[in-house]
Amino acid sequence: MKQEPGQRHKLKYKRVLLKLSGEALMGDKGYGIDPTTVEYMANEIKKIVDIGVEVAIVIGGGNIFRGVEASVKGMERASADYMGMLATVINALALQNALERIGLQTRVQSAIEMRELAETYIRRRAIRHLEKGRVVIFAAGTGNPYFTTDTAAALRAMEIGANVICKGTKVDGVYTADPVKDPTAKKFDEISYIDVLKKNLKVMDSTAITLCMDNNLPIVVFNIKKADNIKNIVVGKKVGTIVKG
Repeated sequence: MKQEPGQRHKLKYKRVLLKLSGEALMGDKGYGIDPTTVEYMANEIKKIVDIGVEVAIVIGGGNIFRGVEASVKGMERASADYMGMLATVINALALQNALERIGLQTRVQSAIEMRELAETYIRRRAIRHLEKGRVVIFAAGTGNPYFTTDTAAALRAMEIGANVICKGTKVDGVYTADPVKDPTAKKFDEISYIDVLKKNLKVMDSTAITLCMDNNLPIVVFNIKKADNIKNIVVGKKVGTIVKG
């Protein structure tokens, strides 16, 4: 898609880290990957690549395996977390396939070496891919047990110099309580990192929030299911909730 003259200069965020949960890929199914949902995600990502945004993605694995839940049921935590990391690789490959089918150059970089499937994560190479207009999907979390994919998203965003973390969820922002369970829950248009931590709001885990706070990296929480939301965020429209200092 050809860009209009000056279109790049209208972007509020030039390089974004998109954080997707594994659950976001399963659509209305209770488990696994829904091809129609993955295709929708790919088309939403293409909209921002087409206007000159550099896109990196961190994806969870909760639609296949959740390490924390398995460890609660008796599995040794480190082993359970490694299994969760492998689930994120499956999701990354599914998303890569959907993106490449609609013409986007994509690279999967894994924090755990698996050369037949993905590149090993190398920061400089990831940045070079972004500069060349390729979508980079970071798989296998941080490569370490006990760290969530939220923390991986914050870490990778910092490493690649992203301007913002866009966290796609099932709701349209951050609320005082779960809006699905509590109809009186109020939505925040803007909230500080400290308030997120104090109120124990489930935006991202506390390690990820603290990392973003220490490095002054904004987080936009938005509804991934609403078309054009990501595009509206990068051009500066008010969408969801922004978490910042």
